Amino acid sequence: MALRKKETQFYLFAGKGGVGKTSMAAATALYFARQGKKTLIISTDPAHSLADSFEMKISGEITQIADNLYGVEIDPKKSMAEYKEKLAPKMDKVGFLKGLGLEDAFDFAGTVPGIDELAAFDKFLLYMQSKDYNIIIFDTAPFGHTLRFLSLPDILDSWVGKMISIRLKMAGLINMFKKMMPFGESEEGSTKLGTEELELIKKRISEARKMLADKKKTHFNLVLIPETMSISESERSVKILSEYGIPVSKVVVNQMIPENVKCSFCSERRKMQQERLKEIRSMFKGLEILQVQLYKNEVKGVDMLEKVAKELYGN
Repeated sequence: MALRKKETQFYLFAGKGGVGKTSMAAATALYFARQGKKTLIISTDPAHSLADSFEMKISGEITQIADNLYGVEIDPKKSMAEYKEKLAPKMDKVGFLKGLGLEDAFDFAGTVPGIDELAAFDKFLLYMQSKDYNIIIFDTAPFGHTLRFLSLPDILDSWVGKMISIRLKMAGLINMFKKMMPFGESEEGSTKLGTEELELIKKRISEARKMLADKKKTHFNLVLIPETMSISESERSVKILSEYGIPVSKVVVNQMIPENVKCSFCSERRKMQQERLKEIRSMFKGLEILQVQLYKNEVKGVDMLEKVAKELYGN
């Protein structure tokens, strides 16, 4: 009898810019791949530092990085172009309405704020609903972008609803005009102006909301460094995530200075970090706190990522 396939697990990494979340995400992806789990890591960071972490080219299409490990970097510009193409109605269907000044009602892609982020989010939703992987890891953009990213379902859902309503009304108007003309289509509902695609997006948004709030499937990891600004921003972030119904699973404290009695500067910095670590433990009581040391070399390449994975998850 075949074993029941386990549901995909999602791991999201977020934090202030420069705290090392890409390194943590990449190390985690490598760890799961080494455990024999088919793993996909996705970057929504426009800086595309995921490719730097693995020291290889990772494109906008799924690329194999290692055994059981695959990666993709979402290109916001390319995603936006594809998004506009999908959502724009065929202009030959609405061309005769231009004289009425109504063509802007159909320009969904041109009127939504943050269309590039919306396009990236829709790609995110498509990958999230993939059944091909045991583990899907999201390396998000710096936290300010991530919070906007997470608020996009509300924005997108609102705009999709409005555009569906407008387009259906306009479709009815177009069909009425066509009925009056001695040529062209005349069947009721023959012109839908892309509402089918908008409805699919609404469905994906609804499913993604459930996934992101599901503790059994989604594991949100907050990455920070032991400094006041990073700690304060992380505290605000946890509160905002809570408002979206997204629970934080772990807090990763990166760039911890190892003990070094021969270096007075290092010792003073380490002392300060230990004080901040106490604050972090108090502030995020109840959450698992993981620590990763500050390495003398950049965390780049498989060997370094494996060292980080060992710190995070053991052997």
